Parts: sequence; C-alpha cells; structure tokens
Amino acid sequence: MADVNKVVLAYSGGLDTSIILKWLQETYGCEVVTFTADIGQGEEVEPARAKAEALGVKEIYIEDLRETFVRDYVFPMFRANALYEGEYLLGTSIARPLIARRLVEIAAETGADAIAHGATGKGNDQVRFELGAYALDPDIRIIAPWREWDLTSREKLMAYAERHGIPVDFKKKGGGSPYSMDANLLHISYEGGVLEDPWAEPEPDMWRWTVAPEDAPDAPQYLELEFARGDIVAVDGERLDPAAVLARLNEVGGAHGIGRADIVENRYVGMKSRGCYETPGGTIMLKAHRAMESLTLDREVAHLKDELMPRYASLVYNGYWWSPERRMLQEMIDASQETVNGTVRLKLYKGGVSVVGRRSATDSLFDESIATFEDDQGAYDQRDAEGFIRLNALRLRLLARRRKG
Repeated sequence: MADVNKVVLAYSGGLDTSIILKWLQETYGCEVVTFTADIGQGEEVEPARAKAEALGVKEIYIEDLRETFVRDYVFPMFRANALYEGEYLLGTSIARPLIARRLVEIAAETGADAIAHGATGKGNDQVRFELGAYALDPDIRIIAPWREWDLTSREKLMAYAERHGIPVDFKKKGGGSPYSMDANLLHISYEGGVLEDPWAEPEPDMWRWTVAPEDAPDAPQYLELEFARGDIVAVDGERLDPAAVLARLNEVGGAHGIGRADIVENRYVGMKSRGCYETPGGTIMLKAHRAMESLTLDREVAHLKDELMPRYASLVYNGYWWSPERRMLQEMIDASQETVNGTVRLKLYKGGVSVVGRRSATDSLFDESIATFEDDQGAYDQRDAEGFIRLNALRLRLLARRRKG
C-alpha cells in the first residue's frame, strides 16, 4: 500500500463510493482524485462535488459527458438493436466503457498510481470497469475495495457512513438500507431490498421516471421519429442532438408508463440477479429503429444482424466494449445503417409502444406494385413461384422417398 500515493476514484456521491473515498484515505493513506461523469443523472452531480470537498478532496473532476455518452455509446449500441437475454436494454452496461476510459485518462493526467471503483465482488461492473481499463492501459493498477474490506452488507455500510458523518441519499422511510441504484440518460436501475426476493412485487413508490401504466393518460400520444443512417435526428420534426433526443423520449415515454422491466438476469460472474429497470426512451428507440430497418434493410442483412445481435449484446453486458470483436461487429453494423433513413410514426398508450407508420423517400425496399393484393399490372408473375417451391422442396421430397422405401 505504501507505493500508492494517489488514486483516481469513480465517484457518484452515493453510499458506496462516499464510503470508499474515506476508506481509501484511511487504508492507503493516499490522496484521492474523484471523477464524476455527468451522463444524465442530473441532480446527483453537484451533491457529489460537495461531498468530495467535505471529505478533503482537492482534485475533483465533474464532466458533462451526456452528449458523448449518447452519441458514441448509446446510439451505436441501438444501431445493433442490442437486447440482453431478450429484455435488458443494457443501460448500466453501456456507461461503463466511457467511465473506464476517463478513469485511465485522468490517472495519466494527474500522475495517479491507481484507479478505483465501487463495484462489488459479486457484480458485473467490476468486470466491465477493469476489462475496459486494461484494454486501454495494460499496466494500470486497479483497487476494488469491495474485494478487500469487511463491509460486506449494506447495513454495515450504513453504520460506517453514520460513524464518519457521510450523508446517505434516498434513505427509505422508517430506516433500513436504500436500493442500490444507477441512473444515466438511458435508464435507472434498482437492486437490493425487497427485490432480492424474486417473488416480491416492486414497491410502487420505487419507480422514479415512469408513471404506472394504469395511471397514464387515457388518450394516446403520437410521435414521429426521423432517422438518418440508423440514428434518430428529429422528434416530431424538431432536429435535436443525440442527448436531447434521448431526454425528450424519456420524458414522453415516462409520462405514458413506458419502459419498466423486472428481470432475473444471468450475471457474467455466474449468479442470477433480480433487477428492475426504467428505460422509457430506450424502449421507444428500439421499437422505432427496428421498424425503420424493416422498411430499408435487405432481408438477409436484417436476418444476419438479428443472428449476431445476442453476441453483440453479451459483449456489451460482459464488459468487452473495447474488444476487437465488438469493434469488428460495430463496423459491420454501422455499414448496414447507410440506408436506414426515413420516418417512423409511433403510438404511445398505457405502457405500450405501437408502430403505426413508416416511410423512407430514398431507401424504402417496399414496392407497393409488387406487394399489392390488387391487380399488379404484371409486376410479379405468380407462376414463377411454382419453380421456386419445387426447387426448394427437392431435398425434402428425396428424404420423403427414402423414408417410404
């Protein structure tokens, strides 16, 4: 420990990292540099500065990375339609490579001996932070307090915080430990507390971004989303930057009860974990993007993307954003998006998102003259289907004849 004089800590200002800050000072006797990434958590940012200052931190990095986060991480991931285990929109996972990159860069800028994070030894985030850091700096030293200390429960953390005068946000009424929460522009997640029983329904007052679907407006709302090369560039005709797009969709989706998920997922370290998520904007984006691709992508390209998507999603979930295989997949995915241009119309109602229209003036592969059930004026010769079917049936007929003996 004596050779660690300065550590860059990924600092949220929440319970775990506030305790880690103090613990690093006491245990390593080192100077701590805090790094707080503003990726959409809003009011949490300035309290993080105040807490760091109160704990004697001299170098405090608080950076507005919202635009970078959405433009360079969230949008590329949504071009892939990434969905982990059929349900999780990867809101926590996709933030970690950005934070890992800045930790490594700030360590170099400040001459720090190590970086530190607040991920537990049971979770995925320790893997994501560290794989990302090692991919960017193979010689980086990493301190993971959860793998070293004896503060092995949230109640012990609360007691430590009380002893050292560290304030705790979101403390539940009547005492007890809060949920473990993570928020950014893409989502907010909840773990711990009653959620550790997979049979227990989430408490109604847990949700922060979305109204209950049954309490959503009785009238539907329509949205038109314009795409350019696979990314949303305008909402209802208003051109917006990526972060503003996601913020707008979060607001609208949350008001209609869209984007709640209650999941038991398979963590990379091997255990199953139950978590709840609110991803209103992301839920809308995924639905709209798939609709835009349905009109503009070649069939085999679309099917190949769908086959590769689970692999891509697992790479993001497991922390391999900076891996060569993810980068290779991204280049292929991005190439497929050259023609994903046009507008999708959606209907939002009581927690649901429905596609009710899609159009592309330049890249649609939908040919009404061929698809019509009316007279197609010879655009499609139905007699061609006979030979097509007989050729594709040849191997099946040969197998059937063999079975008949």
